[in-house]
Amino acid sequence: MSRIKYYYDPKTCKYERYVKSKWDITLNVLGFFSLSSIIAVGILLIFNYYFDSPKELILKKENKELKFYYEMLEQEVGKLNTMIADLQERDDNLYRVIFESEPIPSSIRKAGYGGSDRFREIKEKGLNQEKMIISVAEKVETLKRQLYIQWESYNELSETALNKEEYWASIPAIQPIHNEELNRLASGYGMRLHPILKVRKMHSGVDFSAPKGTPIYATGDGVIKQVRTEFGGYGKFIVIDHGFGFTSLYAHMNDFNVRVGQKVKRGDKIGTVGNTGSSTAPHVHYEVMKEGKYVNPVNYFFKDLEPSEFDKILELASRENQSLS
Repeated sequence: MSRIKYYYDPKTCKYERYVKSKWDITLNVLGFFSLSSIIAVGILLIFNYYFDSPKELILKKENKELKFYYEMLEQEVGKLNTMIADLQERDDNLYRVIFESEPIPSSIRKAGYGGSDRFREIKEKGLNQEKMIISVAEKVETLKRQLYIQWESYNELSETALNKEEYWASIPAIQPIHNEELNRLASGYGMRLHPILKVRKMHSGVDFSAPKGTPIYATGDGVIKQVRTEFGGYGKFIVIDHGFGFTSLYAHMNDFNVRVGQKVKRGDKIGTVGNTGSSTAPHVHYEVMKEGKYVNPVNYFFKDLEPSEFDKILELASRENQSLS
């Protein structure tokens, strides 16, 4: 029950009962609601400051999970960088050394990328974690480019390895006839006494004496370039193009087992020993040219000789005796 209020009326000199006007009631109601609203807003602000709403709790949980996965991705990217660095180290200092290839310049290895608008699509979305997302995207992009460069490098090395295999198979690296006793090398490379002219003359190959009909073998893989017969000079001879700048010549042959354009492998029989052309005894005159220049064939007899045997061949080839052609 509300209290009844009275006021003193000087006109009537009596206490009159106080009756509220509509305006007073309106003001009281507005004041009550205003104060209630202020108190409610204050309570809400204080509550929101100290306590999270359900939506905020969900967002914070999601952010925490994103941060966890971001840190995990950072660790994985770090491991991948370490692995790529190891592959690059092996590539430059091991594989490329073995195959005699130039290392890849560090400026290319770093796999930089240009363009400020490269991640424009991400920036245009206005994401809250834009910097974090772009940071991971940049590192992944760099990894992709480095992996591509490494992949290209391995392709190059693979091709080089195949070429090296072909190269070693093509070098004229064995003796043109069987010479197990090492007693068939009759004359070496260099200045020798010519058997017919009887003057010292450059002997551009080595002579292996052998009975007529002894098999002659290709000293390396290649293609038959020439099969010719002269009445003087080399007589019947064959030239093999081994590629990689190497050619070999087999002269004073008795007969041929190959034709021009035929591919041969090291050790294939190409003909037999003879005594044709300017020859004084059955033998095979053997020459090797590298980039169009004569070289000492003995220096390439590393495929079928032990070190001690090679030393003996070198000693025999160094004797300044008379050549057989």
